[in-house]
Amino acid sequence: QVQLVESGGALVQAGGSLTLSCAASGRTFSISGMAWFRQAPGAEREFVAGVGGNTFYKIYADSMKDRVYISRDNARNTLSLQMNSLKPEDTAVYFCAASRLRLGRDVNDYDYWGQGTQVTVSL
Repeated sequence: QVQLVESGGALVQAGGSLTLSCAASGRTFSISGMAWFRQAPGAEREFVAGVGGNTFYKIYADSMKDRVYISRDNARNTLSLQMNSLKPEDTAVYFCAASRLRLGRDVNDYDYWGQGTQVTVSL
């Protein structure tokens, strides 16, 4: 099993920046792709960004690719998401996810999930 714990969520003003972190523990050697998803109230969980096991291959949601940067440190078993120029519509719970097999954009590609961290962007 793999445990994921997110941190860094906060209330920020529109236009601000925020960095989220995810700490992985347990059978971390079994992890392939890792990603960030988000879920706003009443909405489906949506893909934000992902990174492969080698830490170099990265994918981003088209809607956010100009404002976010994902990074991964396998030695420290951490995943980060830097978000810039935040907008009120970025308000959501942000989830860290890990997959045993692949890097994908669908929730079904991932085997492990954190509890989420709340990001609220005010005007």
